[in-house]
Amino acid sequence: MKSSLIKSIVIFLGLFFLYFPILVLIFYSFNENKRVMVWKGFSLRWYNELFNNEQIIEAFIISIKIASLSATFATILGVMIGYSLVRIRKIPFKSFYIFLSSTPLVLPELILGLSMLLFFISLNNVIGFPSSRGQLTIFISHVTFCIAFVAIIIQARLTDFNKNIEEAAMDLGYNYTKVLYKITLPIILPSIIAGWLLAFTISLDDLVVASFTTGPGANTLPIVVFSKVRLGLSPEVNALSAILMFALIIIGLFYFYFNKKFKH
Repeated sequence: MKSSLIKSIVIFLGLFFLYFPILVLIFYSFNENKRVMVWKGFSLRWYNELFNNEQIIEAFIISIKIASLSATFATILGVMIGYSLVRIRKIPFKSFYIFLSSTPLVLPELILGLSMLLFFISLNNVIGFPSSRGQLTIFISHVTFCIAFVAIIIQARLTDFNKNIEEAAMDLGYNYTKVLYKITLPIILPSIIAGWLLAFTISLDDLVVASFTTGPGANTLPIVVFSKVRLGLSPEVNALSAILMFALIIIGLFYFYFNKKFKH
């Protein structure tokens, strides 16, 4: 009984320290006062101003577009890499490739951003592409480091995968391609969706790598928000954060519902 109580307290304190700052931010997004941390009264003023702010709306559209495309391409490549590293046994230096596929997970974003910047500059000097830095270079950079997150999820899922199901399907007349598309992919689909969502969130949230690889007319949402915060806390940023938080909660609930329904 005492052990259960201690565990409950620890969980409560952990969740409190994690979510309390977010709840404070959401609370003050409804503040009438322009001074962020001084409560004046309930108002939707900053939400109205947020939707009338063309700079933030444009940055949001750019971020969503880049994040969606980056997550999609990273998921396709990540699934291919993760599947190959688990299922193909005779790969020369396989352990080294596994190490390389997971290295971006632990590399500081500063190093990733700087390396991508130098890569694009060198590539431009050699073949003239890309002609300038912008949405394309951000997209390529995000795909590059998001692949690792998807690949590690797929590797973890396939490692615990029951191969007897595939062997039974082959015994019943399915060839390898049919087993892959009708047996393997549907079973690991929740992991693929989880990888896409993780890649999408990381791309949408990225500031450091995007700062190194961006150019004129390609300011993502984190870059715009960071530039505003440097000049002082803005109530519009609170409203934006609250909307993003609610959107992510809804997406997360849909995913857990889908995952639970899929398992049953």
